[in-house]
Amino acid sequence: MTLRGPARRLSIMVGESDTWHGKPLYAEIVHRAHAAGLAGASVFRGIEGYGASNHIHTTRIFSLSEDLPVQVLIVDVAEKIDPFVEEIEPLVREGLITLADVEVVRYVGRHSAGGTATGTVTGSADGTAAGDASDDAAEGR
Repeated sequence: MTLRGPARRLSIMVGESDTWHGKPLYAEIVHRAHAAGLAGASVFRGIEGYGASNHIHTTRIFSLSEDLPVQVLIVDVAEKIDPFVEEIEPLVREGLITLADVEVVRYVGRHSAGGTATGTVTGSADGTAAGDASDDAAEGR
């Protein structure tokens, strides 16, 4: 899959303890994104934050929080993201869903079998560089 140029970033903020049918909500969202054929999804765990409830959640030792903030970040073309938002919106009972138009600069993946790199060099939403095997060899990695 190649992804370059105009795209849409979907960000879903939920609590770490939020669930959907007994499994973590963030995991359900990632699995649904994969099943929908979206370009990729990542989950980030926050160390401190608050949201609509105005209650601060933190990892500090004296504040034992059981519901730290979790962000699911997904980037793909708008034509694929927009219908996915409609699918996951009912799952998010508490939290925040945002959309932002972004420019994909580079998007590179690796084959799952044997760790062989893909030969396609495209873009990523955050502009970070990740090369394929030929890039790695050329750069001495």
